[in-house]
This record gives sequence, C-alpha cells and structure tokens, in this order.
Amino acid sequence: MKRSGFTLIELMIVVAIIAFLAMVSVPTFTRFLAKAKRAEAYMNLSSIYAAQKAHWAEHGKYSDILSGQGGIGWQPEGYKGGGAKENFYYTYGFPGSEGRNYFTGKLNTAGSHLSEASASPTGFKVVAAGDIMGNGKPDILVIDENNAVTIVQDALVN
Repeated sequence: MKRSGFTLIELMIVVAIIAFLAMVSVPTFTRFLAKAKRAEAYMNLSSIYAAQKAHWAEHGKYSDILSGQGGIGWQPEGYKGGGAKENFYYTYGFPGSEGRNYFTGKLNTAGSHLSEASASPTGFKVVAAGDIMGNGKPDILVIDENNAVTIVQDALVN
C-alpha cells in the first residue's frame, strides 16, 4: 500500500524557505514604508516654503511662527494637537512651542531635533524630523529660503 503526503523533512524545508523569504523581505518593506513617510516630509516642507514666501511678500520678513499671531498661517492638514493621533508622521517647524512654532507628528519626534531651524528677516531654515525607521535615529530634513532641501541626518542609510 502506497501512502501519499509530505514527509516531515519536506515540510521543514518549506517552512525554512518561507522563513528565509520573510527575513529578506521585511527589511525591504520597512525601508519602502520609510521612503513613503519621507515623501510626506518633502510635500509639507514645500508647503511651508510657499507659506514663508507669501508671508515675506506681505510683511517683508520671514517668521519662525508657523501658526497664530505673527505667523505664516501654516499647520499640517487636520492638526489635532500633536502626537500619536495625527495623520502626519514628522515633526515640523522651529524651536518653541507646540502648535505655534512646531507641530509634532504621529512618530512623536521631540521638538529638540528642530534646533537647526531659524528665521530672520532675510532667510529661514525649517526642519522636519521623524524617526521613520523606529531605531531612535531621526531622519532630519531642512528647507531654506532658496527652496533647497538638505538631508541633515539620513535615517535610510545603514
């Protein structure tokens, strides 16, 4: 009598192959998600740049206030007070206070990473910071008055 089916060895080999494929694909998928989050930062930094230029055209100076009295009138879409409940990932802005000088995204990256940001009557640097890889090393991007985006700290580099 002939029995059909898989032996334990064959099943173990299949499980090992699946585990290997998962091990190879998970870091690639994580990196893909991080790049998508960075795309959000580029879009929001461009939006802040446009708001700064409009503010300069109207007032003759740039501002380190994103929202509120004397500000450029910018805040992330659907802002809810900062933190895990937000729809955006990065923290954007200047050193100062939440909801006025900066906005904290769902990655909860501390405002202390915005220290490179500044504004003067003739120029500005706005920072976006986010721990997109979840390893404690934030991705830090800066846009200036010339619309030049610089990656200060690249979280995608191993």
